Amino acid sequence: MDAEPGEFLTMLTAEEVEDLRSAGRLRRWDRGTTIMTEGDTSDWVLVLLDGRVKCSSHTSSGTEVVLAVRGPGALLGELSAIDGSPRSTTVTALEPISGIVVRDFISFLESHGRIAVLLMRLISGKLRDSDRKRIEYGAFDTTGRVATRLLELADRYGEKTNSGVRVALPLSQDELAGWTGASREAVSKALRTLRDRGLIETGRRRVVIHDLEGLRKRAR
Repeated sequence: MDAEPGEFLTMLTAEEVEDLRSAGRLRRWDRGTTIMTEGDTSDWVLVLLDGRVKCSSHTSSGTEVVLAVRGPGALLGELSAIDGSPRSTTVTALEPISGIVVRDFISFLESHGRIAVLLMRLISGKLRDSDRKRIEYGAFDTTGRVATRLLELADRYGEKTNSGVRVALPLSQDELAGWTGASREAVSKALRTLRDRGLIETGRRRVVIHDLEGLRKRAR
């Protein structure tokens, strides 16, 4: 699987990628494996090469909130590695994944000043995305938030077919609910509404978007 546009790995030169590989080691995990745990402290980061993960947190009542879905090329765990604070999210493999584990990431950045600057830009982008999602939670209803998340998945992982854009959905309905800040029942109702309007078709862990523009309008 190729690195996603805009992800950390795509920002590096071929020489920098080789330096990164030399500084780390390749690891693989099975689907469902917890890669990083919220509250742990560690100085290592993971650069995804294949597969997708979810980044999540749990509320005081135990409800899982999915914060992001990340794919090939993504850098994970950088905040804790930089400031020494506990991990702010749990990272779980949605598929079999592989990646480069780099320990003592600070030392790597100290010897690669350009990458340190790129990382600042990357973190800034993540903060802006987080702000945008908070605005969505207050401004959109559940159907609008579900439509927005489906559009995001289609943009990043969609495959054009004769019937529309097919997305191999890496999330269960419970996880999709956690990503939209809604209950599972509300997400099921939202998906049914989008199906009834002919905008999407759903199957086991997949969605086909028949009308992208219509879905965009509903998301807005």
